[in-house]
Amino acid sequence: MFASLRGYRSEWLRGDIIAGLTVWAVLVPESLAYASIAGVSPVVGLYAAPPALVLYALLGSSKHLIVGPMSATAALSAAAVAPHYGLTPVLAVMTGVVALVAGLMRLGFLANFISEPVLKGFIVGLALTIIVGQLPKLFGVEKGEGDFFEKLWDLITKLGDTQVATLAIGLVSLAIVLGLRRFAPVVPGSLVAVAFGVVIVELFHPDGVDIVGHIDSGLPSVGLPDAPASDYLNLAGSAIGVALVGFAEGLGAAKTYAARHHYEVDANREMLGLGAANLGSGFASGMVVNGSLSKTAVNGGAGANSQVSGLFVAVLTVVTLLLLTGLFESLPEATLAAVVIAAVIELVDVPALVRLYRVWTDRLGKIYGPAARADFIAAIAAMLGVLVFDTLPGLFIGIFTSLVLLIYRTSRPNVAVLGRLPGGHWVDRARSADAQPEAGVVVLRVEAGLFFANSDHVRQVVLTQAGDAKTVVLDAETIPFVDVTAAEMLRALGEDLERRGVRLLIARDIGQVRDVLGEESQGVYPTVEAAVTQAR
Repeated sequence: MFASLRGYRSEWLRGDIIAGLTVWAVLVPESLAYASIAGVSPVVGLYAAPPALVLYALLGSSKHLIVGPMSATAALSAAAVAPHYGLTPVLAVMTGVVALVAGLMRLGFLANFISEPVLKGFIVGLALTIIVGQLPKLFGVEKGEGDFFEKLWDLITKLGDTQVATLAIGLVSLAIVLGLRRFAPVVPGSLVAVAFGVVIVELFHPDGVDIVGHIDSGLPSVGLPDAPASDYLNLAGSAIGVALVGFAEGLGAAKTYAARHHYEVDANREMLGLGAANLGSGFASGMVVNGSLSKTAVNGGAGANSQVSGLFVAVLTVVTLLLLTGLFESLPEATLAAVVIAAVIELVDVPALVRLYRVWTDRLGKIYGPAARADFIAAIAAMLGVLVFDTLPGLFIGIFTSLVLLIYRTSRPNVAVLGRLPGGHWVDRARSADAQPEAGVVVLRVEAGLFFANSDHVRQVVLTQAGDAKTVVLDAETIPFVDVTAAEMLRALGEDLERRGVRLLIARDIGQVRDVLGEESQGVYPTVEAAVTQAR
């Protein structure tokens, strides 16, 4: 427990305190904003932060990760509990239970099933959904219902009802946040924008400008959220999705700063830390939380050395709840929307999607067809899934698409035809014009493991490539494993070729392949050259 505090040095304290103050200045306005994404009172975001920060520091393994409300999980929360937003703490508790159980069972590896492209597409779709949900507050019009496209069209039809004062405050607030981020990144732009909005309302009382209104001061009630057991069970499925997304996002941030500061993070302990943080948040009437890359970046950049900075942020947030909540009652909803939009607009990473699209060559296209752009397709599937079908369905659409494409590609592995270079090395003839074939011998290399899903495809390719050759040499160095179905296929393939007067020789098999092939591995040669020599 409190692993990041082991070996703590007194000279670290100054950096941790400065970092804590800096993170607090960012966390308070963003927590208020992210709570509005989740569909609950802004103060719920502040309720969530202190227990989450303390309990993550207790069990987590990162020295720099800052845990709190985040846009992605806030949007997932809103989708999961809508329209019963009072169940938000229940979802946080269930997310905590799921993550704790997964951590205790050492299931941290499950987050690997959300590939980086799927997560990228999901985050882009989520950011667009959040933005279109905040734009009505920016324009001072009623919010529409439906998916992303329906909400966008509803906003367009209501532009004639725009409240000019609301829009002006929102746009100036947005300009403040983005401008300070660009030209004075050390200044907490969100806090400055919040102060601007409050001052404008207090001084000028502009007509038609919606404000946050009354915020209860003091600490939240602590205990298990009062809800029927059926509500807890009904939210279990959503909690799994929230935990997966929150864990993947937080683990990425934790690994980034662990690499920069030369220490290791433990995926299972990160899962435990996430679980404890959400459990604490739920018991404190809060909302779902996870590790934040942006606030972790602020923390690291300000000189944090350990989780003392996070613990100090927790103390400052408690002070805010006790003494400072009244300052936020005059905060315009348009300013809150501007803070949200500024926080998520950089997540609409179109250049990353373009880079995924460009991962393609003519050769990959010939081998896999449209599936050559598997990562791009999975990212777009996740993004469109979020935009059309909502957040959690979009995530699972992306995961399903990526797995289907993976299965498709592994079922159609590339079988390269090899030739000999002047120096004696055997390489893919399609990639080297200097590679020459051996008369009467076809040398093939299967560039994947051999198993039930691709054994028929490989068999057909080998039979086709054999042609009029007298010997087929199968270079097995790039075959990491073989299952029983594929072993039987190789035996049958050898018999089929033998009836055509063609010998099948295997070169350079590895241990696992030899283990499964058993008797069929008797005709194996240590090198391709040795097999070709035997074929002469």
